[in-house]
Amino acid sequence: MVDAPSMLFRAFYALPDSIKGADGQPVNALLGTANLILREIDEHQPRAVALCFGPDAADYRVELFDGYHADRPELPDTLAPQFAGSRDFFEAFGWTVAVSDTLEADDLLGAYARRETDAGGRTLVMTGDRDLFQCANDSVTILYVRTGKQGAELVDAREVRRRYGVPPELVPDFIALRGDPSDGIPGAKGIGEKTAAELLQRHGSLEAALEHAVRETKPSVRAALTTQADELRRFKEIATLRDVDLELPGDASTNFSGAAAAARERGMERLAKRLEQLAER
Repeated sequence: MVDAPSMLFRAFYALPDSIKGADGQPVNALLGTANLILREIDEHQPRAVALCFGPDAADYRVELFDGYHADRPELPDTLAPQFAGSRDFFEAFGWTVAVSDTLEADDLLGAYARRETDAGGRTLVMTGDRDLFQCANDSVTILYVRTGKQGAELVDAREVRRRYGVPPELVPDFIALRGDPSDGIPGAKGIGEKTAAELLQRHGSLEAALEHAVRETKPSVRAALTTQADELRRFKEIATLRDVDLELPGDASTNFSGAAAAARERGMERLAKRLEQLAER
C-alpha cells in the first residue's frame, strides 16, 4: 500500500523540476515516486501494489479542529498537473489506484491493511507520515520514507515502541498529547514527547490519564489535562484512522511493458529503458 500524496510530495522536493517530459512540463514527482515504489517492489516482491489518494484535509477532521492542516502551503503549480496525471501513469504499471473524495489517503491505507490482515495476509504501508505508525502489528509493517534517504526504513510494532515509548495502538493518544506540527495539532500545553509517553505508560490511554488528571503532581501537566480534556479528545479523534469497507486488490504483477510505454510517452527515457529490461527477464 502506498501513501501516494506523501510520495509525490517527497519526490517533488527531492528531485529538481527541471526534469521535464515530452511536453516540457515537469515530471519529477511522477518519476521519483515510480522509482521509490519500484525499489520496494524489488526488495519485497509484494503480491499487489495499491496507491491511495484522498483530500489533504477531510471535512470530518477540520470540523473537529479548524487548525488542522491550516498552515500547509498550496499545491505548487508544477506539482498540480502531476497529481492530475498520476492515476493514468500508475495504472499503466498494473497497480491499483484507490481514490476517495471524502476519506484521506491515510484512512484508506489503514482500511486496506485491516482487510488484508483479516484475510490472513501481510501488508507493507509505504508512507512518509508517522501517523501510520498506529497500523503496525504482527502482519503490518510501515515502509517509512524520509526525504534524502535511500530506500524506506522498516518500522514494525517493536520499532514504534522503541521510538515513542508506547505501542502502535496508542499512537493517536500520543499524538493528541504531544501534538503534531505537520498536521497543525498543538497537543497539550507544556507536554512534550517524553512526558506524553510517560503518561501513557502509567495510565494506559489518554482517557485514563484525563480521568486521573487531578492526581498529577506536576502543576503544568495537571493543568493541561484538566483544562484541555475535550480538546485532547478531539485531537485523538483526528489522529485516529477512520475505517471503511473496501475490496482488496487481487494478485497482480507489475506490468513492466505497459509501464515502459507510459514512461516513454512522458519523456522518461532512462526509466523506460530500465522497465523494458525488467520486462524481458
